[in-house]
Amino acid sequence: MEAILQLIQKVAKTHELSREQIINLLESVDEQVKQELFAAALKTKQRYFGDKVYLRALIEFSNYCRRDCLYCGLRRSNSRLVRYRLTPQEIRASCQEAYDLGYRSFVLQSGEDMWYSQEVLTELIRELKNGFPGAALTLSIGERTVREYASFFAAGADRFLLRHETASPLIYGKLHPGMNQAERKACLSSLGRIGYQAGVGFMVGLPGQTFGDLADDLLYLQEISPHMAGIGPFIPHPDTPLAQEQGGSVEMTLVVLALARLLLPDCLIPATTALGSLDPVGREKALKAGANVVMPSLTPVKLKQHYALYPGKICLEDEPGACKACMQKRIRESGFEPDFGRGDSPRWHQEPGTRSIRKRVSRGQSP
Repeated sequence: MEAILQLIQKVAKTHELSREQIINLLESVDEQVKQELFAAALKTKQRYFGDKVYLRALIEFSNYCRRDCLYCGLRRSNSRLVRYRLTPQEIRASCQEAYDLGYRSFVLQSGEDMWYSQEVLTELIRELKNGFPGAALTLSIGERTVREYASFFAAGADRFLLRHETASPLIYGKLHPGMNQAERKACLSSLGRIGYQAGVGFMVGLPGQTFGDLADDLLYLQEISPHMAGIGPFIPHPDTPLAQEQGGSVEMTLVVLALARLLLPDCLIPATTALGSLDPVGREKALKAGANVVMPSLTPVKLKQHYALYPGKICLEDEPGACKACMQKRIRESGFEPDFGRGDSPRWHQEPGTRSIRKRVSRGQSP
């Protein structure tokens, strides 16, 4: 046990662990290890971010998806899902509501819905950036071409979230029919070159996932050094091929999240809604284990239930104003301070050439 506690001290100081050391730590988790790990992760987060928790207004604007991922409730083959699309005008109205409530960071998320063409999204992004001064705009819309990514960035998009899902080629191949892991990684590389604040993410507890696979996920994060990393539990959806599989646990997800904080100390890490769906105080536990972002849904209430990535999702009936008040209260009661500003990555501010990259892209030049 002493050796494991020394590993926690090591990673808290150096932000480095080998694959074997990560596996040893994950295999040795007990209450004492969790307490030490969470305390070290919290201390690290506070050193880089203080007590701030950044709130993003999440707008899930379409649940159509061309993909057929085995774990996802939005998968193309799910004929039981009631599908919807927001028009650009409806998306803008949701952003207006968020802006009026004080949010200065919007996340536009959807399935891979190609109805929203490059032209439609570019015009929408330009309109949103002009209409809501000072607000940051994040896209989470899946795989697109480099040309599309560049067009969205030139129009004003600041960030892009593209979960890598798993670093394991075997698991990725099994869960993503018709998709190619190398192509997804190429998309992530393109986002970084273009100049986005880029986010990735993966699930804990996938069928067949080992501690070695989780170690590879964490090391992949270190390799690509994202600005944001989302880590949540796998929750089986009843209308998918994985309906009967065992889901991931809150505790192991928190352990992996805390390790991610220690390995990537300046990374933005959300306390996911999935954790809150499995545990009434799951998001609060995540904040105390190193997370520092919360993304309340401002999707129109009548549509929230249909953005069914997984079952049992919380806050489906909450109106935006009530949701804001609730999250502020819960964050403060957990000992942290809600922040509705842009909440940019501290490392992004230090990266040279970001604005010149945007200028070159907007002129049609190579990033």
